[in-house]
Amino acid sequence: MPADALATDPLAVEAQLCLAVSAAARALVSLYRPLLEPLGLTHPQYLAMLALWQHGELSLKQLASHLELEPATTSPLVKRLEALGLVSRGRGSADERLLVITLTDRGRAMREDAVGIPSAMLDDLQMTRETLDGIRASVDLLLTASKRATSSTAESAAR
Repeated sequence: MPADALATDPLAVEAQLCLAVSAAARALVSLYRPLLEPLGLTHPQYLAMLALWQHGELSLKQLASHLELEPATTSPLVKRLEALGLVSRGRGSADERLLVITLTDRGRAMREDAVGIPSAMLDDLQMTRETLDGIRASVDLLLTASKRATSSTAESAAR
């Protein structure tokens, strides 16, 4: 489709932000795959491990929040990490209703094996840290705007 047609056709597939973001996310995750394979992790599992390496012990709800997921989606992910021997699940000492996720010794040790992944991604993408930080900031703006719009839509529907 010619460029001027993209500007005038609001339904041109090539003009859709959702297509660009979705395709970029799939391509990015596929670049992680060979880096995560030696660790035996999927990309969502890697993200969970990153959150735990950064924050230590987290409740299931906190972990879900860090991953931008629902707790019901995060729970099976945590169960798989537990089956791999990387985390343990237990009840909170202050509030037994909380499911608390803690790294095992093996899970903590895996951090050393993963420390080179971000620089490997920079190399694979052939982009500078500054460029990626700019993209990240733009995506964060998009995420914030999307959450705000979703919240507004839900509030309108509830009235």
